[in-house]
Amino acid sequence: MIQDKIVVGISHGDINGISYEVIIKSLMDNRLFDFCVPVVFGSAKVAAYHRKALNIANFSFNNIKSAEEANTKRANIINCLDDNVRVELGKSTPIAGESSFISLEQAVKSLKEGTIDVLVTAPINKDNIQSDQFQFPGHTEYLTKESNTDESLMFMVSENLKIGVVTGHIPIKEVPEALTIESILKKLRIMNHSLIQDFRIRKPKIAVLGLNPHAGDNGLIGSEEVDIIIPAIEKAKEEDILALGPYPADGFFGSSHFNKFDGVLAMYHDQGLAPFKALAFDSGINFTAGLEFIRTSPGHGTAYEIAGQGKATPESFRNAIYLACDIFRNRTEYKRITKDPLQHFEISDKDSE
Repeated sequence: MIQDKIVVGISHGDINGISYEVIIKSLMDNRLFDFCVPVVFGSAKVAAYHRKALNIANFSFNNIKSAEEANTKRANIINCLDDNVRVELGKSTPIAGESSFISLEQAVKSLKEGTIDVLVTAPINKDNIQSDQFQFPGHTEYLTKESNTDESLMFMVSENLKIGVVTGHIPIKEVPEALTIESILKKLRIMNHSLIQDFRIRKPKIAVLGLNPHAGDNGLIGSEEVDIIIPAIEKAKEEDILALGPYPADGFFGSSHFNKFDGVLAMYHDQGLAPFKALAFDSGINFTAGLEFIRTSPGHGTAYEIAGQGKATPESFRNAIYLACDIFRNRTEYKRITKDPLQHFEISDKDSE
């Protein structure tokens, strides 16, 4: 931290998409500087290109060489790219992918060194970023490896809804095979702990969705609920995790039943993200739970189709900054109150005589 402010590292994502637009628009809100110090890992030249394309005149970055030099009342930027980098708005290019990785790599390095406190990642193109250095389906898997963590949870967060997924970026045909009692139980453990530690919910109530239509109808439409999902829920309850279900996904969201739960665990990517984005596309946040560090991201992608047109809303990106800072404070408080818990003593009948 710098002067009791949270240092927010920002990787700039795909330079040909809307990343710089949502970053700049978010950082134009001076209220952010009251509680955090933003540091973008990117390119002053690329930022200037986007400012000109968007006709934004009343904003500029403070150029620094390391996060320790950050101005606490300005939006700061660390140049990571060669000045010859070329922006091609709305296009997926190799240089855009390479630039995405360079920024992400530098931000993660600073995160590990402790010069930034949290990481907010702008959207990448999962195809053009692929290289010898980055062979992952997305941010979540890369950051899980960099965190030296065996498991993490893609956790989509909005004001009224928090949805995690058991299987992330894998083909739909591989989902049933990837679902096991242990894989579901691991995600439930991460979600439960995150709701307690990161969101300060004392006894989280978690809904678990079924895999098949109508949650299998007692084995009539698939056996995964009976053989895998229900046993996982029962084991979770034995670990004092309040998990309920499995619920049929259509009725669960259609009836707004999700409002009764602190978290929802979906079995696969689109089962969770489709309803989430329908309900919170502009404001939702992608949070990677279970990492040793804090990472959030806006819930949207590169949006090439509107890049450079001034149409992108910064709400989701701004919320990602707010959430990262909230979680940082919540984790700090959680560590404080759990560091020296009160000792428990067994009292026998003799002690009461």
